[in-house]
Amino acid sequence: MQNSQPNSSRRSFFSGAATVGAAAAAVVALPQVAPSDAVVSEPARVAPEKGGGYHLSARVKQYYKTTQL
Repeated sequence: MQNSQPNSSRRSFFSGAATVGAAAAAVVALPQVAPSDAVVSEPARVAPEKGGGYHLSARVKQYYKTTQL
């Protein structure tokens, strides 16, 4: 009779490798989260009476940085 130990060892190795691969893929796929200390809230702005509520905020500046080539 053959010993079943090598098969179960091989099976656990591939199961562990699949788990590590799935975890690595999940880490890459998740968006990066900034530390909570770096979050600075801007004061609420009052809506203008005649429309045109665009203003250059930190979020807009960050977006412009990401679109530069």
